[in-house]
Amino acid sequence: MDKDIFAYRLKEAMKKKRYKQVDLVRTAQEEGIKLGKSHISQYVSGKTVPRAENLLFLANILGVEEAWLTGESNQLQAENAGEESMETIKKSSKLDNVLYDVRGPVVEEAAKMEETGTRILKLNIGNPAPFGFSTPDEVIYDMSKQLTDCEGYSTSKGLFSARKAIMQYAQIKKIPNVSVEDIYTGNGVSELINLCMSALLDDGDEILIPSPDYPLWTACATLAGGKAVHYICDEQANWYPDMDDIKKKITNRTKAIVIINPNNPTGALYPKEVLQEIVNIARENHLIIFSDEIYDRLVMDGEEHIAIASMAPDLFCVTFSGLSKSHMVAGYRIGWMILSGNKEIAKDYIQGIDMLSNMRLCSNVPAQSIVQTALWGNQSVENYVVPGGRVYEQREYVYNALKDIPGISVVKPKAAFYMFPKLDTKKFNIVDDEKFALDLLKEKKILIIHGGGFNWKEPDHFRVVYLPELGVLDDAMGKIADFLSHYKQ
Repeated sequence: MDKDIFAYRLKEAMKKKRYKQVDLVRTAQEEGIKLGKSHISQYVSGKTVPRAENLLFLANILGVEEAWLTGESNQLQAENAGEESMETIKKSSKLDNVLYDVRGPVVEEAAKMEETGTRILKLNIGNPAPFGFSTPDEVIYDMSKQLTDCEGYSTSKGLFSARKAIMQYAQIKKIPNVSVEDIYTGNGVSELINLCMSALLDDGDEILIPSPDYPLWTACATLAGGKAVHYICDEQANWYPDMDDIKKKITNRTKAIVIINPNNPTGALYPKEVLQEIVNIARENHLIIFSDEIYDRLVMDGEEHIAIASMAPDLFCVTFSGLSKSHMVAGYRIGWMILSGNKEIAKDYIQGIDMLSNMRLCSNVPAQSIVQTALWGNQSVENYVVPGGRVYEQREYVYNALKDIPGISVVKPKAAFYMFPKLDTKKFNIVDDEKFALDLLKEKKILIIHGGGFNWKEPDHFRVVYLPELGVLDDAMGKIADFLSHYKQ
């Protein structure tokens, strides 16, 4: 068949059905058809044509004849001829470039397997509770005592007591020029990231986001109409940001830079000299600094977390943190953001933030009520991240187990509870990292997230969460090693 004719007619059929490329990929996954993003892209661009089974799938899903798609016939058969067809309801085109595979297709397949009674070991999500990490007793006690006082809305920014405690925490972190009015509570940091992107970005505005990233950043920037420009974090340099790559990706549309420190998915912790280089770039180019620091209390090896805002009193900075990870209360949904530095230049933007904050009324009030106790009470997380502590010892085990598997290399994380190991793609012939994750799930019942789920462009990484207890991790690492001993894609 003629590639150009096929590509043209495929695009026409997709347009008629209002299908995007991602719709075809998702539908294929649901029906068990091996048809990835790269395949569809090559078909649409006219670089290649599909095999018989994929051609049949495309014809059926688009409601056309195979012969018409291939150019063998000029007669386009109307779907359901003689009947009045109903227009299908499609999702917004704004979602076409949105990715959130932390809860994506591989996770959906795991859910289907669980429905049939299959036990799945989930190394895919940073949720401490299922792995036996408990909320401190005094936090639960304090919330229970205050529930009757939390029946109404708070102010949109949050309870004064919570914001006062966060302000004092900001002072400990040496973040400058912060008052209670500069603190906003949210239903987790996720809500506040979305709010900040929506208040800032016009269509076509650019924002620098790390690769790999926590994909919510890219998704929220895209949904707000902005363009996420990914700068590379260098695996050979402990996953620190590549400063030269950042500099060459700045344009006159660049409004801000995002850092995730400590980093998810790599577990990297940025030292002062790295942070200073980022501050210098932001200063030179008049950029806002957004710093996601949700893991700032999960730091190991005697290292210290430094808030980048403490080094940039003359810049406008927004620092995000919360209790979900450090106090094992992910389900309570309590996070915050701190506006600091040169707020004079951001008056109009702050008005936008206030407007959106007011529109959602307020964040979860019972969860706000525990912030003061959590931040200034006994910090149980400190016992987890030292030698002998669960997080520390689980990190040590998983790091050593992974680096001993032929075909895997890994940088030892300094913080959080994630690792981002690298696969030897030549050894395993891997061209599709999502397929790798799916194959591992089906054979070994282990759920991980492929590197592409974190906006990493090469099919050579995956993220492991090392929250399960050592016995469970030992079983998981053994199964991964056995899987890779024979795996070829």
